[in-house]
Amino acid sequence: MNRSALGLLLCFLGLLCACQAVPAGERDRPNVVIILADDLGYGDVRCNNPASPIPTPNMDALARQGMRFTDAHTPSAVCTPTRYGLLTGRYCWRTRLKSGVLNGYSPHLIDPDRVTVADLMQAAGYHTACVGKWHLGMDLPKQPDGKGWDWEGRVANSPNVNGFDFFYGITASLDFPPYVYIEDDRFATPVTGRIERRGFPAYLRAGELGEGFDHRASLDHLTDKAVGYIRERAETDQPFFLYVPLTSPHKPVLPAERYVGRSGIGPYGDFIIQTDEVLGRIDRALKDAGVFDETLVIMTSDNGSFMYRYEPGREDHTDDAGIQAYRETTHTANHIWRGTKADIHEAGHRVYFAVRWPGVVEPESVCAETVSLVDVFATLAEMTGRPVADDAGEDSFSLLPVLHGETERFERAPVIMHSINGTFAIREGRWKLIAGSGSGGRGQPKSRPFDRPYQLYDLADDPSETTNLIEAEPDTAAWLEAKLTAMREAGRSR
Repeated sequence: MNRSALGLLLCFLGLLCACQAVPAGERDRPNVVIILADDLGYGDVRCNNPASPIPTPNMDALARQGMRFTDAHTPSAVCTPTRYGLLTGRYCWRTRLKSGVLNGYSPHLIDPDRVTVADLMQAAGYHTACVGKWHLGMDLPKQPDGKGWDWEGRVANSPNVNGFDFFYGITASLDFPPYVYIEDDRFATPVTGRIERRGFPAYLRAGELGEGFDHRASLDHLTDKAVGYIRERAETDQPFFLYVPLTSPHKPVLPAERYVGRSGIGPYGDFIIQTDEVLGRIDRALKDAGVFDETLVIMTSDNGSFMYRYEPGREDHTDDAGIQAYRETTHTANHIWRGTKADIHEAGHRVYFAVRWPGVVEPESVCAETVSLVDVFATLAEMTGRPVADDAGEDSFSLLPVLHGETERFERAPVIMHSINGTFAIREGRWKLIAGSGSGGRGQPKSRPFDRPYQLYDLADDPSETTNLIEAEPDTAAWLEAKLTAMREAGRSR
């Protein structure tokens, strides 16, 4: 179905929903809020890592109130491809983006005709919104001579064409220009200045600056917008779908002034506290609006933390905020997992993932199944009763059986992960095969995709990936390599 036809269908369904609206307390489908942190490490969250010195009471409470997943993975170890996978249920390496990420000026990555999770929710009668960091490309307007940007022009292929009724946010990460907010398909303020490059922790790339844009205040500003949306939509009879891709704790590490010094381990720890409080503010908004018990909330991250791990004895981020690392005796942002953001090893893509659905998901439940963020697409499709076409959600498997406590009914193909340079890994049960000889990212040793010898790890016995069993288990490695090849060539895993 082309975008025009889809738009007419969604319009019809929206009118139908309006005609059949029911009081908020009698909705048969929950509101849905997805909060996607940016570079939050598995070990940054205390319910995952009790030794963490950083208090995360809201993320801990979300896990207690619902289900915590201990083996959840992002489809990529970096931003853009994970966001693509979450919204489309399809691995990003099936697109033109085979490695790396987009920048703030990149053209759109999601084809306007591709069905997104927001499209599904619209078709199910939901009002849909995205507030925060997009980082999937949009077509910024250019001057007639093509030599500069038209800051008063219309943004083409904004999130509005991907199923979102409302968008407010920035084009990419908070360290990528242009530093200006976009509302729907227009720049929210004039672009009046320029900012120069800064170093870590206040890391910024040089570029255009919108009037009044304040990096340190950005997370608060976006949270205000998300809270305002909840208050507004809770007054209506129409259920809402709110996607909140945060700008934190990604660089620039600039927590609001009221958080500075609170963690005792430097700006990064302070920024984690503020990130946790975003969830707290959203939860309070849901309660104040009277829709807390009618709302399914998912919180997760787009990849692991960028903070490196140092041996004891070295100076770290606590001693000097300009050091992008912690001693392992201070804080393990990525817990016991090997590597860091961007790597194909576990720290790159194993993340905090918690789901609260009052009255459905059993409180304090824990799921150890291997799942991926691409599974959100099929989960919400099944929840809303929307059929998934053969050319949509090709790599997504519904988690609904798991959320209902029926794990024995959950089946999915092996999970595939991808590093920043395009190195693949495949996971089946206890076994993980890496189709490369190194990290595929920032860790040592470095390597290119498909460099041999490959790596094979038994994560049940060796969760930190210390012993490569590629020579000891050749049959297992060959079996996984064949599966990886078949799933790549098939164009789908569902």
